[in-house]
Amino acid sequence: MNTNINNRRLHSRRGVAPIIATLLLVAIAVVGGAIVFAYSQNFFSSSQVSGKPNIESLKVIGYDGRDITTGMFNHNSQAITSTTGGVADNLKSSGEYVTAYLKNDSVQTVTLGEVRLGGATYNYVAAPTALTAGTFGVFAGTALITSPVAEIQPGQTATIVMDLSENMKIGRDVQFKITTTNGAVFVGTVVMGQQSG
Repeated sequence: MNTNINNRRLHSRRGVAPIIATLLLVAIAVVGGAIVFAYSQNFFSSSQVSGKPNIESLKVIGYDGRDITTGMFNHNSQAITSTTGGVADNLKSSGEYVTAYLKNDSVQTVTLGEVRLGGATYNYVAAPTALTAGTFGVFAGTALITSPVAEIQPGQTATIVMDLSENMKIGRDVQFKITTTNGAVFVGTVVMGQQSG
């Protein structure tokens, strides 16, 4: 019995070590929080954006990959070219046109840097130069843009006309990728022989 009473006395006493350990943990947490707070304040104050942001937004609203000879049209069904560059032969041949309709939803002018269709890269041609295989032009309304760079103004819907650099079968899904000069990438799909939008 005597050992039982001694055990009870030993367990009922509180030592100083747990209290000091708790106080040390609280102190470490407070100091760590203060360090993180000071670091984050310094980081966020030094990384503030200066000038206007470069947020670009192009919306792909449609395409025209039909195999026709009557001409190409913009997104409002207005004629932009009198011919599609080829013949209706159940094949989109090199030299025929494919269009993509893009709307600039950003608050600034978007400059197209690179246009790809089916893995091939297309080079920009400003008016009045005629399109040749492997090139593209930008139409605003029914007029070809004459700017030395491919620009789409804020709120403007433009038609990108690509002169095919390779033959493509009707029914083939072809991905097109547009990269702006700021590095933003916009992707869409064209089904050869069909129109959308």
